[in-house]
Amino acid sequence: MLLSHGGESARTAGPVARWTVEQVLALAPDEASRRAGSRLGSGRPWSDAGRTGAGALWGLCEGNGSTPYRTAIDTDGPACTCSCPSRKFPCKHALGLLLLWASGDPALGQREAPDWAEEWLEGRRGRAAVPAGGGPAGEGLAAGPADPEAARRRAERRAERITGGAQELEQRLADLVRGGLAAADRPGYGQWEETAARMVDAQAPGLAGRVRELGSIPASGPGWPVRLLEECALLHLLDSAWLGLDRLPGPLAATVRARVGLTVPAEGPAVRDRWLVLAQYDIPDGKIVTRRIWLYGRGSGRTALLLSFGAAGRSPGLALPVGVTIDAEVTPYPGGGRLRAELGERFGTPVAATAPPPGGTTADAAAAYGRALLDDPWLDAWPATLREVIPVPSGDGWQLVGATDGSALPLSSSAVSRPGLWKLVALSGGGPVTVFGECGHRGFDPLTAWCPESDDDMGAGSTVALV
Repeated sequence: MLLSHGGESARTAGPVARWTVEQVLALAPDEASRRAGSRLGSGRPWSDAGRTGAGALWGLCEGNGSTPYRTAIDTDGPACTCSCPSRKFPCKHALGLLLLWASGDPALGQREAPDWAEEWLEGRRGRAAVPAGGGPAGEGLAAGPADPEAARRRAERRAERITGGAQELEQRLADLVRGGLAAADRPGYGQWEETAARMVDAQAPGLAGRVRELGSIPASGPGWPVRLLEECALLHLLDSAWLGLDRLPGPLAATVRARVGLTVPAEGPAVRDRWLVLAQYDIPDGKIVTRRIWLYGRGSGRTALLLSFGAAGRSPGLALPVGVTIDAEVTPYPGGGRLRAELGERFGTPVAATAPPPGGTTADAAAAYGRALLDDPWLDAWPATLREVIPVPSGDGWQLVGATDGSALPLSSSAVSRPGLWKLVALSGGGPVTVFGECGHRGFDPLTAWCPESDDDMGAGSTVALV
């Protein structure tokens, strides 16, 4: 998806569907624009904002001067225009207006466009109506679908920038290890933010995010040098994988692209099933909120992860109640494990479900995570349903112990600090329960539990969300 400036268009057939927050943020030219656009993704700084059913957006955005900036967008191009002096494209005002639209904000009501926006839109329609090569030079004529050769060249240029960033990151990691990890604990040590900024410049947001995580490890408590070395090794592995991308098998190459930060569309065929909503929880990241929703297909037996994003402090648009079953289609994304999917058409209405999905032992969950690491070595956790496990204190933490085989998994430190742990303990009452969660190198993170069959107060098979 590309925006063209000032009227150059790559028009599509048919109406344009509302974009997701993730698609909008992927357009940001750098991290600073992403943050600035997110701050403008609410109705507060906008006035005279609106949209048409044909996919046009417009609004006046507050600026530093007395005159607001005029921003208009044609999502059918897509293309945008803004009266601000920014040389970045799209500017933060265009990103903010698109985020306002993507989140369904009521401030962007449907109505007729004002004269200034309509004039720009009419100019675009006129240029799009002229056949390719049929008008004066320099008018920014539309020539039908986007040029695939131009798209290929843009992709190659971005890949070159990412490669340059990965090579620079390799050198910085080598310097860190050569100089000793103790240097990373010095007060005011600013290597991480500087390096992350360089990765943003290289258009590799995935690398930038992992570099920022390195910066928090020295303050994470005893044993931090070991954890820092482990994360540096994983980052080195990701760098090396990108630099040798052409030698990797297809699924692993797709995983590396996603980990580096390249967005890829979901790929068919869609899978229609009766999907049980296993868990839903939000992860805040500054102004952006990421919602993770886990599904289990009753017929296919596959587990799927839906991601939804919310900007400017608002909740993501997608919400599915835990414990219901929906008849729907999902389309998987490429990459190792193919867990992430996109929710498609839904059929009928959701119905309450009481039976948990099939599960296994704690040993089964650990083994499944180990196998998943073969496809995605940077995987933090893997979904698992544990049958007949009992929460038991262990030292200064907790673990889930199998009632049948005695195998055990420690709970993650984040799970131990949440109120959901005490829900799980109360639900168990010292007896076995069924638990769904994420199993990873930090331990098991319980997300949902099902009441034992003998529990009369809550109802046999009742679903209890732990997050």
